[in-house]
Amino acid sequence: MSFKFYKQGFSLLLITSVLFLSGCASIVSKTTYPISVNSTPSGAKITVKDKKGADVFTGNTPANFKLKAGAGFFSKASYSVIFEMDGFEAKTVPVNFSLDGWYVGNVLFGGLIGFLIIDPASGAMWKLDTEFLNETLSGVSPETEEASLKVLELKDVPDSWESNLVRMN
Repeated sequence: MSFKFYKQGFSLLLITSVLFLSGCASIVSKTTYPISVNSTPSGAKITVKDKKGADVFTGNTPANFKLKAGAGFFSKASYSVIFEMDGFEAKTVPVNFSLDGWYVGNVLFGGLIGFLIIDPASGAMWKLDTEFLNETLSGVSPETEEASLKVLELKDVPDSWESNLVRMN
């Protein structure tokens, strides 16, 4: 009977220490998140840059990769996905993280170390705002010249225009 009490006491101590010595978000949440990126038309080149401007991923759509949630102690990550394709305008789309609700769980469950150290250091206090990006690229319109009057010398007129010339005296 004393062994059973010892075993239950040890289990309670283990559960209590896990709650007090770890972060709620680091137990339930992630430090990296998968994201899927697609475009219309498919096959666009994508470059993912972090908030310092460093490339963290390059490839073509459709693409799947992981992004870190944290960017340092108490600092959330943010990224920019740049879509590029010949004949289409380049497009930049932000990817952001926000505070994970499980991080606040540290207050409720008494995880002071998790609240102040583990979750902020690991990035587990942040969650990805969206798991999918599906962007439609706009075609580049040909640049049109504004209507204007130009005076040309006869030698500068293209040969194909000569039949349309009218002699003025």
